[in-house]
Amino acid sequence: MANENHGSPAEEASLMSHSPGTSNQNQPSSPKPMRLVQDLPDELVQAGWEKCWSKRENRPYYFNRFTNQSLWEMPVLGQHDVISDPLGLNAAPMPLEGGMVETSLDSKQRKRRFSEEVAPSGNSVKKPKVDVPGNPAAQPVPISPSIPGTSVLKAWCVSPEDKQQAALLRPTEVYWDLDIQTNAVIKQRAPSEVLSPHPEVELLRSQLILKLRQHYRELCQQREGIDPPRESFNRWMLERKVVDKGTDPLLPSDCEPVVSPSMFREIMNDIPIRLSRIKFREEAKRLLFKYAEAAKRLIESRSASPDSRKVVKWNVEDTFSWLRRDHSASKEDYMDRLEHLRKQCGPHVSAAAKDSVEGICSKIYYISLEYVKRIREKHLAILKENNISAEVEAPEVQDRLVYCYPVRLAIPSPPLPSVEMHMENNVACVRYKGEMVKVSRNYFSKLWLLYRYSCIDDSGFEKFLPRVWCLLRRYQMMFGVGLYEGTGLQGALPVHVFEALHKLFGVSFECFASPLNCYFKQYCSAFLDTDGYFGSRGPCLDFFPISGSFEANPPFCEELMDAMVSHFEKLLESSSEPLSFIVFIPEWRDPPTPALTRMEQSKFKRHQLILSAFDHEYRSGSQHVCKKEEMYYKAVHNTAVLFLQNSAGFAKWEPTPERLQELVAAYKHSGRTLSSSSSSSSSSCDKERELGREQSGSREPNCQLRCRGERQQGRRRRPRGGSPGQAERLLAAQHRPGGLLPGGSTAPPRPANCTLPAPGSATEPPAGRGAGLQPRRGAREPRVGGRTSARARREARKEGAAGGRPEGRPEGRACHGGAPAPAGGARAERGGSRGRTGPSAAPCP
Repeated sequence: MANENHGSPAEEASLMSHSPGTSNQNQPSSPKPMRLVQDLPDELVQAGWEKCWSKRENRPYYFNRFTNQSLWEMPVLGQHDVISDPLGLNAAPMPLEGGMVETSLDSKQRKRRFSEEVAPSGNSVKKPKVDVPGNPAAQPVPISPSIPGTSVLKAWCVSPEDKQQAALLRPTEVYWDLDIQTNAVIKQRAPSEVLSPHPEVELLRSQLILKLRQHYRELCQQREGIDPPRESFNRWMLERKVVDKGTDPLLPSDCEPVVSPSMFREIMNDIPIRLSRIKFREEAKRLLFKYAEAAKRLIESRSASPDSRKVVKWNVEDTFSWLRRDHSASKEDYMDRLEHLRKQCGPHVSAAAKDSVEGICSKIYYISLEYVKRIREKHLAILKENNISAEVEAPEVQDRLVYCYPVRLAIPSPPLPSVEMHMENNVACVRYKGEMVKVSRNYFSKLWLLYRYSCIDDSGFEKFLPRVWCLLRRYQMMFGVGLYEGTGLQGALPVHVFEALHKLFGVSFECFASPLNCYFKQYCSAFLDTDGYFGSRGPCLDFFPISGSFEANPPFCEELMDAMVSHFEKLLESSSEPLSFIVFIPEWRDPPTPALTRMEQSKFKRHQLILSAFDHEYRSGSQHVCKKEEMYYKAVHNTAVLFLQNSAGFAKWEPTPERLQELVAAYKHSGRTLSSSSSSSSSSCDKERELGREQSGSREPNCQLRCRGERQQGRRRRPRGGSPGQAERLLAAQHRPGGLLPGGSTAPPRPANCTLPAPGSATEPPAGRGAGLQPRRGAREPRVGGRTSARARREARKEGAAGGRPEGRPEGRACHGGAPAPAGGARAERGGSRGRTGPSAAPCP
């Protein structure tokens, strides 16, 4: 091949249109690709490139004889060496469609990665223009934004890397509907004076929050000898923000009272020790002994009145003597004795520990106050470096009604530093200074769409990645770093339910959501500074609509739910326009929560639905990072659905029997069936069991936060094997029924989709010879590890014949991937009554 073989345009056209099927003697008959007249630059020819014809595709392609690389498009001038420069960082810009090559005069260097620059400032992703004729001020919000890869972004998606980025922004699975326009009407409001987010400030805030969590753990361990109650720090932040008037969006700094009722209550519930659900007699005995020993140790080490010391010591000694002489007591006897001991000693123990627990709460608050000052100083210093004033004049706001719009910030955003991003499988990893946050590809695309709809100060998407990092880091710090910790803050209703709410009751707005879990593009969320760029209307308690239809599924913190009810009643009382709130909260009856009681007695309550436990689902709070089969899970307790409407709202969106029936039917569509295959039954069973532990302990269907520690456990569900009412009284003050048992073991829950019969049930095979479960003669037994000896097989048959586990079922075999079957077959506990080895309907911690 020589570079001199340039033909005329006509000759080249004839060669390009040549059909491989025609008879041409000069055409080679071998499968070697046909070479066309070359029109390649000298640089490409010297690099080994030549133009060939594809018989299969009937079009030319480019082949490099040195590297055996094939390309459909013409190689870039100055093509990089794939060995020395595999990422193409030193490659020359690609020609556009018109055949002209961009120069440094009219265009910046084309980006090779998603995180590189198109403009002088970093992190730019091209934003498609939507040209709408007419007055620019009257341009409507586009219903469906253009997706990169269409004709709008042809100039952007010309290289393989850019095409990959366009595919990144095109979701494969959608759990939202951003085309629905809002019907929420508000009064026009002034921009907020909250400081805009900055990665450097958010990094400092996250580091200080982690330190504050560590301080909390150390104070609980040093002063009270206990671990902090699970997620109590998250509930503390949530409860504090209800009354906080400080400047920080996450940490409290201006609260009255200083001592948090939520944190105080939860710590007191774990003093002197944290009670847990028990199943067996020996565990009940051990728990009683530990409680008596801890109560005696605490009353001796604290300043208490002589009467209190006398009462506690007398009851503890009486318990010890009873434990020494009564060796035939059943589990119920130990439970009754423990309940009696708690009633006698509990008030005195709490009085002795009150000052210490209040000291923990106040100490955490004052540390938080100091951290807020440091964060504020850092933020103001960044603004000063960029000549941005933190004090702005409040603009005049017209007194008129408008459709709700995202929160706007009055203080401009400073230039943001560069943030890196790369893909790991289907997960986008966004990194700043070594701190990485993750979000799935679908939800990264969702954030891009929300940003495009809502952001007005970043037309070139230059600040998109830094703001995404700040948002993800904020929610990561709010949740905590533990497994499944705090994810209930973003638990959501299933997609089918949102569709039904919009179709039947005109719902177009979520009162408690986030950019990650919202279904509509208009919603209220916890953080207006990070979330406002992605469509948030601000916190729900600071949102004052005049009309509209709203869905409210609040985090299950009783202080927040109570404040929500007060806010909704004021809005319904003050508006004559159609206004409707459909509220989803857990049905807690023993005792009932103030929010539920107030709504049931409210004059605005039009109807109430009760959704039975395990008959409806929720979407996971970690949906933006979780696996597909973990997207949905069953609610572990009843959910109350209440319709709060004024007269005009009731006339417009009346909850008729037909509408209610269709809404309930929407819950019959299992999201897990749609999002997972039958092969994922094992992992979903494990996930449901884990979530059962979290939910039953935190009194929420989607692991959401709860703040009433004294009603968090036994008053909701009694432990297995206890008499009715006994376990409720025993564990009434506990915050989590699940977790580790006194001996360090864990009670294995029975998954909801487990098909094995519960021990003691009518379908359980009788003990003895296994009721037909013996394998046929000559059948090979399952082996674990090495070869099974004949002696081991004989012992296994003897054990099966003696009433042990049936032969052929190895010990610890999982029920469809769920809880392992306990050894010993139908025998549930030693020396006690015959009971169930696991729950048959609900996951048990």
